[in-house]
Amino acid sequence: MPSQQVLEQKTSEVEQIKEILKGYKYIGIASLQKVRAAQLQELKKSLADKVYMRVLKNTLTKFAIDSLEDDNLKKLDEYLEGANLFLFTDINPFKLALLLERGKVKTTAKSGDIAAMDVVIPEGSTGQPPGPIISQLNAVGLPTRIESGSVWVSKDTLVVRKGEPINERLAALLSKLGIKAVEAGLSMKVVLDEDLIITGDQLKLDIEETRKNIQQSSGEAYALTLTIAYPTKENINTLLQIAHKEAYALSLNATIPTKETIEDIIRKAHTQMLSLNTTAENAKPKE
Repeated sequence: MPSQQVLEQKTSEVEQIKEILKGYKYIGIASLQKVRAAQLQELKKSLADKVYMRVLKNTLTKFAIDSLEDDNLKKLDEYLEGANLFLFTDINPFKLALLLERGKVKTTAKSGDIAAMDVVIPEGSTGQPPGPIISQLNAVGLPTRIESGSVWVSKDTLVVRKGEPINERLAALLSKLGIKAVEAGLSMKVVLDEDLIITGDQLKLDIEETRKNIQQSSGEAYALTLTIAYPTKENINTLLQIAHKEAYALSLNATIPTKETIEDIIRKAHTQMLSLNTTAENAKPKE
């Protein structure tokens, strides 16, 4: 049976967790798997004014959530597994996920790790003398040759794609070649935004792709406003230029003299007169 002192300590911890849960707009849970202690300390320091981070026991957190009888908080129950870091903040959860993503560092892979990017072993010298390294390279599909007393990779070779697991043989080879194929750092599992659960996959943003999409949409919207002559502060100058050009062409074709068109109308009439005169001369019977 737990001692009274232990029970009191756990009760006190549950009460503290309850107060924390009620004090922030967003509650996030990040996996601590493959997170280095030094990284965690650096993140806590850099985000101290934006995010309160704390490692909490899953069982005590569940007790705290259940005792609050908050249906929204109970949505976190299914994520209370494994080693977790709880993040409490008032900043946008997508911004938080982006900050954590930027805090990741590349590191050497171990068997079973997931590749963080397409891993290509480049053509060139491995810096390794002939020996067992040749069979290790060949075993993962790398063409080799011996040159200047060193083993060379004959051409750039993709050995694992982003998102695929790295087997033990490849992990050992990448480590020997000094190639860092995985990322270490906090990965968001979930964020509770009031009554909305946002999973880690949903929090991942491709900033460059999003920027391209916005630029494309902006260009298409701008073109549409010009097509339907819908004035905005961004297109008003262009619309006026188009309207002026069309009005000018209309007045010229309709031979409506204005101070802007009179010279071109006279020039046009002169050109037509010369053309008519040439036609008349050509139409005269030859003697």
